[in-house]
Formats: sequence, C-alpha cells, structure tokens
Amino acid sequence: MEVIQSIFNFLTGLGSAVMLPIIIFILGLILGQKVQKALVSSVTVGVGFIGLGLVINLLFEALGPATGRLVEYTGIQLTSLDVGWGVAAAIAFGTSVGSLVFIVALGVNLIMLLLNWTKTLNVDMWNYWHYAFTGSLVYLVSGGSLVLGLIAAAIHAAVALLIGDWTAKDVQGFFKIPGVSIPQGWAVTSVPIIKGLDWIVEKIPGLRDINWDSETLEKKLGVFGKPIMLGLILGLLFGIIAYGFFPGDLTFNEILVKVLLLAVQMAAIMLLIPRIIAIFMEGLTPLSESARAFMQKRFEGREFYIGLDSAILIGHPITISAAIILIPITLLLAAILPGNTTLPAADLAATAFFIAMVPPLTKGNFFRSLLYGTIIMVMVLYISSAFAPLLTQIAADIGFGIPEGAVQITGLSGGNWIAWILTTISKLIFGG
Repeated sequence: MEVIQSIFNFLTGLGSAVMLPIIIFILGLILGQKVQKALVSSVTVGVGFIGLGLVINLLFEALGPATGRLVEYTGIQLTSLDVGWGVAAAIAFGTSVGSLVFIVALGVNLIMLLLNWTKTLNVDMWNYWHYAFTGSLVYLVSGGSLVLGLIAAAIHAAVALLIGDWTAKDVQGFFKIPGVSIPQGWAVTSVPIIKGLDWIVEKIPGLRDINWDSETLEKKLGVFGKPIMLGLILGLLFGIIAYGFFPGDLTFNEILVKVLLLAVQMAAIMLLIPRIIAIFMEGLTPLSESARAFMQKRFEGREFYIGLDSAILIGHPITISAAIILIPITLLLAAILPGNTTLPAADLAATAFFIAMVPPLTKGNFFRSLLYGTIIMVMVLYISSAFAPLLTQIAADIGFGIPEGAVQITGLSGGNWIAWILTTISKLIFGG
C-alpha cells in the first residue's frame, strides 16, 4: 500500500499542467499522430492549464479576502467550519480508501471504456479525491470495511463518467471545445439537479420565458453588458459590500484601493479566461480529430472524450457573474436555514465551481444560473452539515488538527448527493 501511495502521490504531485500534456502526448501517438504534432498539441494544452491556473488563482486571491471579511464581520456563528476543498482532498487521500482510489477509479474507467459503457477517459487524476471522499465516508460508517469503501468510490467514479458522457455535447457546443467531457466534482453532481429544475421551470408560464443570456444583457445594458464591464461593475459592488459596509480598522483610502483593485481584477478575469480557453481548443482540436478518425476506422460509430477538470467551465461571464452574486446569498442562507451548521469560509470564493454546469445546460441563462445556483447552494450547505461529524472523525483518525475555534470541520465541495446517498445507505445497513 505504501508503494501504491507513493506512485499515486508522484502522479498527482505532477499537477494537471504536467500530467495532462504527458497523457495527451501518449494518446496522440496511440491515435496515430506524428510525434511532432502530438508534442505541439500536448504542450499547448499544458500551456492552457498554466494560464488557467494563474487566472483561477487570481480569482481566489481577489475574492478570498473579500469573502473572508464578509464571514468575519457579519458575525455568523455556526459549529461546522468549511475548511475548503484542499483540506477535504488531503483528508480523503489520507485514508486507506484514498491510498487505493487511483487504481480503483482508473480500473473502473478502463473497464467501462472496453465494454463501451462510457466514452470518457478521465485524465484529471487529482480530482479522484471526490471518489476517495465518498469511499472514506462509507469506510467509516461501515465499521472500517475497506471493500465497501472502495466499492462506494467505484460507484461514484462510474456515475461521474456516465454524467460526463450525458453532458459532453452541451459542454462542447457551449464552450466550443471539441472532444471533451467533465466527469468531476460538483460539475457532475449538479447536473441532475439542474435538469430537474429545468423540467419544473419549463412548466411555469412566465418564469420559463425569462432568458437573460449574454447577448440580451449586452443589448439591454449597452457597453455595461459587455463581459469586461460586467466584471468591473460586479467587482465594484462586491468590494463595496465587503469593505465599504464592514470597514473595520481600514481607512477610506485603503477601502478605496481594495474596492477598485477588486473591480479591475474581476474585469481581468472576465476577459482573460475565455481567451485562455481558446488555447485549449487549439491544443485539443488535433487530438479530437485523430480520435474521431481512429474510432471510425476501428470502432465504427464510437466516440471518445477526454475528461477534464471543471475549471475549464468557470470562465464564462455568466458563471463568474452569478458566482459573485451568490457569495453573499450563500452567507445569508447559512445564517437563516434551519438545521444548517456549516459556516462557509474556504470554499466560498470557489462558488463558481458549484454552478459551472448551469450555463451550458441552460444556454447561458443568467436568471436560471442565479435561481438554480441558490438552490444548489442550499443543498451544498445541508449536505456538508450532515458530513461534518464524519469528516471531523476521519480528520482526527489520520491526525489532522482541527482549526482553533472550530467544533467540527467540513468542506462545501465535498457535500455532494452521490456521497450522501451512499453514506446514508451504509448508515442504514450498519447503524454507523
């Protein structure tokens, strides 16, 4: 197990910017590309991930202090502290299930590909932590059954692949990125929720006719509807709420600088991420064409997708705009929802990841992104609250220190319905 863990740590330690180009290069050669073409394509994808990582870090660095200030100065007192996806992932990988999840998830993926049960090869190994998270919870509530924990992780991996296939055409068409699917995290678990809400909204006259897409916003708002200006305005408003309404010990000049900087940073993110996505298109298009030719020649009628991180989805102006507005909404929900114990904190700046699939599934409808996003965040809060005691126990078992002042820890990004269903079934069976 230590050897397996070491190999897995090495592979995940490479990061997507290194690991993905290696995989793209090898796949390109397998699919019949010449070495030079495969090399250029793979390096281009790696450059895209580097650029995307820089902009996403800018997003977190810009929104993190502002959201932290909202949490601190609104004075919300709840017992379960959101420690963020990074800590949740580290805890999930630190268990017995986590040490084997790489083999299990990749094995499930390859078997499903061979049996033609999926079209997706999930190359984003770091995000296997979601499967490890589910498996670790089931491992705990089943009384330490490694087999059941691994089965739960395998089920989560299989469901993620199926949903990734289900939404692949929507993602490819909306973002104009060929041959990809998204079998990761909340991008996967939000899909049935979005589909269900869409079905309900389409039954309601008036509500179903509201369509605030990018073109409509730009037409109605003029220059202020352009993504770069929308980012500027929303950043300005959010900065005023975070720093102007809760100045603390900041001087007027310090508040002004922080507000204006946040506004320009949001404008930059709105402009830069779509352009970086174009780099992915440049790198993935040759591979997509080679995969299509390879499949038609050897497996007529079959398609092949590359499963990527949901990070490639969050750069759409509708996604970023809705996410900024949902940050204070989520804090308000946390304060007023009966039975919620989760205090949003570390994952609050990453709200865009929870709603990343709404725009491609609603044709970029800003109204539905806000409406569905609010409902999604209600579910996130309740499920993460339910998981808090279990995650706290797992953290204690592997020696992770609980932050000072926190009664329990949890992670918004771990609060998905697949993990909740499998854990609940295990609890009913084993009384955990």
